[in-house]
Amino acid sequence: MITRRHLVASALAAPAILRFGTGTAHAATTLKISHQFPGGTIDKGDFRDRLVRVFAAEIEKRSGGELKGEVYPNSSLIKTNAQFSAMRKGALDLSLYPLPYAGGELPETNIGLMPGLVSTYDQGLKWKNQPVGKALSDFLADKGIMIITWVWQAGGVASRSKPIVAPEDAKGLKVRGGSREMDMVLQSAGAAVLSVPSNELYAAMQTGACDAGITSSTSLISFRLEEVAKSLTSGAGASYWFMFEPLLMSKAIFDKLPKNQQDIIVAVGSEMEAFGKKGAQDDDIEVAKVYEKAGAKVSALDQATVNKWRDIARDTAWKDYTGKSAAAANLLKLATDVSA
Repeated sequence: MITRRHLVASALAAPAILRFGTGTAHAATTLKISHQFPGGTIDKGDFRDRLVRVFAAEIEKRSGGELKGEVYPNSSLIKTNAQFSAMRKGALDLSLYPLPYAGGELPETNIGLMPGLVSTYDQGLKWKNQPVGKALSDFLADKGIMIITWVWQAGGVASRSKPIVAPEDAKGLKVRGGSREMDMVLQSAGAAVLSVPSNELYAAMQTGACDAGITSSTSLISFRLEEVAKSLTSGAGASYWFMFEPLLMSKAIFDKLPKNQQDIIVAVGSEMEAFGKKGAQDDDIEVAKVYEKAGAKVSALDQATVNKWRDIARDTAWKDYTGKSAAAANLLKLATDVSA
């Protein structure tokens, strides 16, 4: 079991200085872990940063120091959108990465933010052990990527003006959706769309380039969007926006490791899924408190409103995605078989 005492002890261990070293019996393999989110500590800050720090501490402990992890937050090592490609090439070891950000490179990855497809955390996490999870894992492995930790996040909307709750509320506004498919739904609702990673949303909203942004509850907090928003639509009770943000690893790097180290990475990665779920759900509750304190109007989604968004998605985004490739069509079919 992962305990706080173990985590603190591991976090204080000396940093690794060798990568894939073979000069001594104690040489360590140092894995570089990148993400776009604000950095913190193992106990405080964005739960996604804490997740990878806990992961790094635990693989070091279990491997007796043979494996070490160096965490690079804020896209400080590699720019946000370049991280996926870097992992495929073996130039980056791991990243906690919003999968649809890879949609321009591999359209099939947009299954990770298909509006209305996933409606609960349990439904999303069921994917791992269902045919859709195997199909997605196999597809990514063939492209050089491994899923280490399954993480889903519900999302909401921060708006500079009026709340965006129902589809008709988006008409005439410039909105960041987070994926090509979400953008299609927004356009069908009469909105203009802006494609930027969530860590660039603050500047876009501050300058007026973007009227509203849809992103995870955690990003709504971590990127301080309450400072530039007057309204929040919370996804805590129900949401049409669930993003798959897994901890991913370069298959080329993973395959170079001895089996005992591979086993440690897989085991710890799986154990971190409960941490990820709790972190996401806690932030779904916390986000409303943060925005209310900042003076924003907070609105909630109900199932009837979620169904309106899903109906648009089925007629637009789902159909478009299915036509991308046989793999995409299969992934969507298998995903719709997983009940909430």
